Amino acid sequence: MVDLTANLEALLAGGTDNAALRVALATRYLAAGTAERAVEHARAAVDRDADYSAAWRVLGKALTEAGRDDEARQAYEQGIRVAERRGDQQAAKEMRVFLKRLAPGR
Repeated sequence: MVDLTANLEALLAGGTDNAALRVALATRYLAAGTAERAVEHARAAVDRDADYSAAWRVLGKALTEAGRDDEARQAYEQGIRVAERRGDQQAAKEMRVFLKRLAPGR
């Protein structure tokens, strides 16, 4: 079986570095339960394309999984602003749901 994460890392090591690749890596690391590594790649994704709604959603999720709720709230809030500005209502809706789950007392 092909190790997709290793292939993606090889692309990165070979000089390919863009937001989509970083989101793919963050998603793979989240699936593997490696939240801090996912945070690293998700942050790199938003650094490379701050208007990429999916990158903000993955960053929020990675931060949540890493137990960094305050940072996750900030990522979701920024992601909602980006998604709304770009007309990506589905992404904004999803991030609002995730943000609500982080509300104190829930």
